[in-house]
Amino acid sequence: MSDSFLDNLPSGVRERIQRRLRSPIEYAALREKVKGPEDLADEMNKNEHLAEFKFALETEPELQKALRSQVERDIAELGMEQMIDTTAASSETKQLIERGQFLLAVSSHPTTQQDQLVVVLEGNVQEKIPLKPMASERYLSQLLKEV
Repeated sequence: MSDSFLDNLPSGVRERIQRRLRSPIEYAALREKVKGPEDLADEMNKNEHLAEFKFALETEPELQKALRSQVERDIAELGMEQMIDTTAASSETKQLIERGQFLLAVSSHPTTQQDQLVVVLEGNVQEKIPLKPMASERYLSQLLKEV
């Protein structure tokens, strides 16, 4: 019997794995991808809450209205840069958001691929502009406190 599972791999694959493990930078990046049981439980819990939040947004118009008015107030008080990922928004888009011509939905962030709250502009072209992750988390926690 062999001592290592690496013995069963083709030599090219084995060498590539060993090279990655010898490089401190690549090893650190690989370690960051590995999740422990606590991380997985937290992620599953968060995904469950986001699914409930998405369902509530789609089925309860009162919640959509209330959350939208809260986002409008926060944008007026804190500024657009604090609330919305403005790097993904054009000046026309910012004007539409300031006028309140948007809906809210749960979708994935374009760069992080994490589900969060996004602003969906009204009209034919539905552009999705993500809220800042902290703002999205704050609104989700508000909903969870009320439930």
